Amino acid sequence: MPSQVAGISERQQLIIQHLEDANQELSGQDLHARLRASNSPMGLATVYRHLRQLQQRGQIRCRHLPSGEALFAPLGRDEHHITCVDCGTTAVLKRCPVHHVDLETQDSQGFALLFHTLEFFGLCEQCQSRQRD
Repeated sequence: MPSQVAGISERQQLIIQHLEDANQELSGQDLHARLRASNSPMGLATVYRHLRQLQQRGQIRCRHLPSGEALFAPLGRDEHHITCVDCGTTAVLKRCPVHHVDLETQDSQGFALLFHTLEFFGLCEQCQSRQRD
């Protein structure tokens, strides 16, 4: 288990560790299943409560699929995606096209910035082909 971060509970540290160990984003259900299979199970409502708290503290990032499903990843994983609006296939972009952008104080309108997400939507090759036929 990683060293304790100020203000983060042991259970939240465990959630962060599972997200860091995963090679992809996890839904709350996926994370719950991993925790259930480990020596540290916790209830689904507890998992979602901790995910929300960690997101609010800027410790993890969340993105929402067109289906409404939320996927979570550690903050250090700066991944952005392009998603097919037809079949839901998602691809990771090779780089963050806005990584160098820094909001000016007046542009942030008083918000304390925690992280950013960037989503592109389109039609994958298979869906384009299917629609042409």
